[in-house]
Amino acid sequence: MKLITFVIFLTISGVANSANTSPSIDNHAQLIGTWVLDMTPNNPNDNNFAKMTIDKIEKGKVYGEFYRDGVKMQYGVINKVTKRITVALVSSDNSGKYNSSFYLENGMLYGTTHAIERGFLAIWTATKQ
Repeated sequence: MKLITFVIFLTISGVANSANTSPSIDNHAQLIGTWVLDMTPNNPNDNNFAKMTIDKIEKGKVYGEFYRDGVKMQYGVINKVTKRITVALVSSDNSGKYNSSFYLENGMLYGTTHAIERGFLAIWTATKQ
């Protein structure tokens, strides 16, 4: 019985502690602003950077520009079901459509972009300007 009580105590303590130390997923306003995307985070010598600007988040929708100025986000949505903020969006330019998704962790974005017509998947990170 003492063992069961101890396990329950540890479980409750762990849940309470993790709730106090994790960033608030309700504060999605922290995504608003301009982000610098490192399109080749595995290569510190490459300066292949892009840009994302998130203008607003409203009723579960994300609005802004992705990759460069003038490329509007389409179908941008936010999900806060897990303990992290996750966003998915579509963008397009003269070379085709791109499906991108990313999540926020410790002030950085970690994402992927799938270039459908071009047949590649980019892994990227982003820091806020």
